[in-house]
Amino acid sequence: MKSTVQSVLATVLVLAAAGAAFTHCEIPCGIYGDQTRITLLYEDVQTVEKSMEQIRELSGKSDAQSINQVVRWVNNKDVHATKIQETVTQYFMTQRVKPKDAGDDQDRYLQQITALHGMLVQAMKAKQTVDSKHCEKLRKLIDQFAAAYFSEEDLKHIREHHGEHHDGDHK
Repeated sequence: MKSTVQSVLATVLVLAAAGAAFTHCEIPCGIYGDQTRITLLYEDVQTVEKSMEQIRELSGKSDAQSINQVVRWVNNKDVHATKIQETVTQYFMTQRVKPKDAGDDQDRYLQQITALHGMLVQAMKAKQTVDSKHCEKLRKLIDQFAAAYFSEEDLKHIREHHGEHHDGDHK
């Protein structure tokens, strides 16, 4: 009986903590920043690409250590592709990008949603393959989204501080 109660309590605590982790930014806390989310998207893409490189490099080897490392790199690739999908859906699509009425704002909204949807698809394809072209497409889509989402001043700031993502040299 005591272990059942402890198990139930442990489960409740885990679920409560998980719920808090996923819903934290769904309240108007003002802690998270849009520019930071973009930086994290670029970092996740870079991690996916690095994982793909390591998987390709180790795949020709049949020793136990190499096989173990391939599994770890595949898991890492999938975790970071999922992070991209979660940032796109949970942060931007659910909370930040709002539908607009007809006019220029609607065109901007459609550009944002189109880029975000493209990121979801490319992240999914990155999970399915080790083809780095999906990472390059992800970077371009992040650039497109940022251009449609941020003001010129904010976009200038992002480019100044994260220029490595905008100059064509992503390695």
